[in-house]
Amino acid sequence: MSKYGVRAKVLGLCREAMAAWAVALVALVAGGLLSAGLALATQAFYKQQLRQRFELLASERYSRIAERFDDQEQRLDGLRRFFSFSNEITPREFDGYAQPLLRRTQAYSWAPRVEHAQRREFERQASARLGQAYEIREQDGQGNWQAAPPRDHYFPVLYTQAIQQQGQPYGLDLRSQPAREQALKRAVLPGSMAVSEPLDMINVAAGYSRGLLMVAPVFSDKEPDSEAPGAPVGYVMALLNLSQLISDGLPTTGEDNLVVRIVDSSGRDGREVLFDSQNPPASLALVSSQLLHLADHHYQIDIRPSQVFMQGNRSSAALAVGFLGGLLSLLLSALLYNLFSQRQRALRLVEQRTLELRVSEQSLRETHNQLRSVLDAATQVAIIATSLKGVVSTFNAGAERMLGYLAAEVVGQLRLENLVLPEELNQRAHALSLRYGRPIAGGQAMFADTLQEGGAEPSEWTLVRKDGNQLLANMLVTAVLDEQGLWVGYLAICIDVTERRRVHEALALRDRLLEKLSAEVPGGIYQYRLDADGHSCFPYASEGLFDIYEVDLQLLREDATAVFERIHPEDLERVRRSVRYSAEHLTPWREEYRVCLPRAGLRWIRGEATPEVGEEGCTLWHGYLTDISDLKGVEEDLRTLSVTDALTGIHNRRYFQERIKVELDRAQREDQDLAVIMLDIDHFKRINDQFGHAVGDHVLRSLCQRIGQRLRRTDVFCRLGGEEFMVLCPGSSAEQAQVLATELWQGVRSVPVEGVGKVTASFGVAGWRPGEGADALLLRADAGVYAAKQAGRDRVEGELS
Repeated sequence: MSKYGVRAKVLGLCREAMAAWAVALVALVAGGLLSAGLALATQAFYKQQLRQRFELLASERYSRIAERFDDQEQRLDGLRRFFSFSNEITPREFDGYAQPLLRRTQAYSWAPRVEHAQRREFERQASARLGQAYEIREQDGQGNWQAAPPRDHYFPVLYTQAIQQQGQPYGLDLRSQPAREQALKRAVLPGSMAVSEPLDMINVAAGYSRGLLMVAPVFSDKEPDSEAPGAPVGYVMALLNLSQLISDGLPTTGEDNLVVRIVDSSGRDGREVLFDSQNPPASLALVSSQLLHLADHHYQIDIRPSQVFMQGNRSSAALAVGFLGGLLSLLLSALLYNLFSQRQRALRLVEQRTLELRVSEQSLRETHNQLRSVLDAATQVAIIATSLKGVVSTFNAGAERMLGYLAAEVVGQLRLENLVLPEELNQRAHALSLRYGRPIAGGQAMFADTLQEGGAEPSEWTLVRKDGNQLLANMLVTAVLDEQGLWVGYLAICIDVTERRRVHEALALRDRLLEKLSAEVPGGIYQYRLDADGHSCFPYASEGLFDIYEVDLQLLREDATAVFERIHPEDLERVRRSVRYSAEHLTPWREEYRVCLPRAGLRWIRGEATPEVGEEGCTLWHGYLTDISDLKGVEEDLRTLSVTDALTGIHNRRYFQERIKVELDRAQREDQDLAVIMLDIDHFKRINDQFGHAVGDHVLRSLCQRIGQRLRRTDVFCRLGGEEFMVLCPGSSAEQAQVLATELWQGVRSVPVEGVGKVTASFGVAGWRPGEGADALLLRADAGVYAAKQAGRDRVEGELS
């Protein structure tokens, strides 16, 4: 080689090396830029997710706090209605009502309106009622108590129920302190509420002494006082500390994801922080500020993410994306450099591979001869190869046996279309012409129909034998490709399916007959299979089964799990248990149960089936299912009518007799209290005689409505007959029933009945004694009513010994 040749080769190698390095460098730079972009996008997405998580947590926290504010308003409104609907409240009744409300509340109080002229008499009555010295008083600037100076009227604290009962400010005149008096002045309309500015509460634990006073006016249905017409008769109050109200049930400071702060900007001292969660905030520009509504006032709540929130939502995705992107860029550049460097080696391998292919050509010729032998050995399958024009080039022994032709009579002489029924070929060619909008010849239809669908799906054709007989064949036509991937012909594989078609038609006829028969049966008929491993399915299910379960029948043929998901949770275990019992003992299965359907809702189903042992240890049931919802509805309506009093709408004597047996058994079994209240309307016959039976019926309905509103949901109110009624009080002792009977008595006699006037009733109370039966218990209650009647009626007679 000359020196010029050596120089040219060296220069070529240098240019190839330079090109490889340049491509690798470009790939590295492009990959780095793309990785940086992805890292920035990942960081932006992380910040967006962080904001969304914070907004979701902040919204949930705000909703929870707002619900607690609303709950305080509802509790105070309930206390107001308790005073509005009662003529007189004793300290015991007030404590009994207010004590359950003290959760998250410092205290509840009642302050009646007292005119100056009534002050002495009011203080005397309050002392007697509370059992301790009582006077209307106030605190001076040093916090010392002193008698309140004369005013035209006062609002002294009479009743109070607090977490800490000792040292409560009984007698404190709310008008003696400006903050409390301003709250009273803003709540002067029926149904209104007002909340004070932040103030120091009296005799409250040091950590909760700063809070709010929420007041609600109480109005009387009686004639207004001439000295203050239209004014409230008093106020019910709730003392709230926001730290106690908000922190209850929330995560501790070290575990809370949020920093919460509530500010009141309307106080005399400017913006005052009413609540601060005290946990350190995160260094994020995220804040949620909203307004909270309590009574007639708004407070600003600021919510920020805490450091705990940041620790729980850290992400290194951006760093990982950048690192992996850089690493992939480096690997890609190295790969490209390696590919370009190996180009010359690849060319040498091509030359070597060409030599090997020449050797393989000889091997292929030998393989072709072997393939021919295989084709001739396939006597049950017709294998026919054609050219692109459809002329037969291969006709194996299976084709000779199926069609009756010799290979010499077909190869090079006939086309594949000559072996197919002409009418069928023309019909398919016409259908393809309409589909593609251009004429398609009959010979092309065989190949176009199959190849247009992908060339892998067989189709059924009617072939014509040499003797003129016809047979149905399943034909699969595929393309034959050369070494360059070009089409050189077609290969058709045919299987005679004439006998199989006859079998399928007979089965289809049987299935149609079965479907017609099952369509006439109400509900659905089925075959249910339960395998030894617990898997179950419906090998057969009529169309009616879809209406029963609203589940696709094809899905049920594979798996019956969807059926059990439709069964009502209360009935599911019973149904499963009955199926297992039927399988173990091979006894008929009968069951009634409920199903929950997406469209039809709750329905009742009745099913019956007979089991038998199947193959591989499975159990097969054959039976039917039918919808009995209408029958169940009629039964329930009859049940309701049988236990309801038609006149008053409450329960009747029959229902009472059933329930008292159940409650007596429960009281005996669980050692619980049980009491009954019997009442009888006084002079009811006189009402019927004087006003007529229609008015008497109105009196009965009015009394039932009035009593029903004052009972608990667990109490059972029944009409025994005529003007006799019974209240069954599960879980109540005789003393508690005595209190309830007194409330019912006051509610009956306090409100006159329209068209009649004042209606009274006599009450008798009896508490259950261990070992006592229903008759003895009711006899003692009846004796109490009799004693009340003898004592002059219109009274409550306690339990008699």
